[in-house]
Amino acid sequence: MLSTFIIALREGLEASLIVGILVAYLVKTGRKALLAPLWAGVALAVVVSLATGAFLTITSTELSPRGEEFFAGTTSFLAVGFVTWMVFWMKRTARNLRNELQGKVDAAASAGPLALAGAAFFAVIREGLETSLFVYTNFQTVHDTTSSATGLILGFAVSITLGYLIYKSSIKLNLSKFFTYSGVALIIVAAGVLSYGVHEFQELGYLPGPDAFAWDVTSFIAKDSILGASLSGTIGFDTTTSWLQLGVYVMYLGAVLVPYLSKPRAKAVVNA
Repeated sequence: MLSTFIIALREGLEASLIVGILVAYLVKTGRKALLAPLWAGVALAVVVSLATGAFLTITSTELSPRGEEFFAGTTSFLAVGFVTWMVFWMKRTARNLRNELQGKVDAAASAGPLALAGAAFFAVIREGLETSLFVYTNFQTVHDTTSSATGLILGFAVSITLGYLIYKSSIKLNLSKFFTYSGVALIIVAAGVLSYGVHEFQELGYLPGPDAFAWDVTSFIAKDSILGASLSGTIGFDTTTSWLQLGVYVMYLGAVLVPYLSKPRAKAVVNA
């Protein structure tokens, strides 16, 4: 539940803030008539994102066991790459996101309602596709899909509520800290998804050492137990973890968390 809640909260709030910025700018500039095409673009992005999630789920169930392992492993690697890129993109562009979106709205509005709907669609679809792919791969790593689905619904509910309250100026949220902390949580979840992808490719014989375990604690922590499911869903812990899985997990965390948490270097001032 916790991992899907974090994913939905982070991605849902990003999407909610983007929509809020677009709506507020049109209202502020007296262009309420353009809200209809904007909402149409947002709705289309949501539909496409849901369809993507359904496609991934249906496709995996129609494959052979070996094909399903390959599909799950491949989508895990894609999801990790996508999420890693997105957390750094948000860190880099968060400060100028409002101005960037408002500029796109002005350019699209001058071209007509269809262009504005397209601008809204592409502004939201990035979050939607990332969420669909990452949620699908995260569901593969957990054993209790019911609690995971509950976490997903709660995360979206909270994110939409927060986005609305921020839009109405009812609450103030330190977005910089929120995105930093939630980004760290996403990176930890992504490390678990990456480890799962390595495991699937080891089972296929594409990667070595499937039986070279760093630990095997299934004798006292069952995979489907509350503790096993909790650890799997939060930090990607597997009761039977190979040395390759562990090595990739640790290297990914080190390679991503260090630059993500590092402060940007101040530009040197050159005296004329």
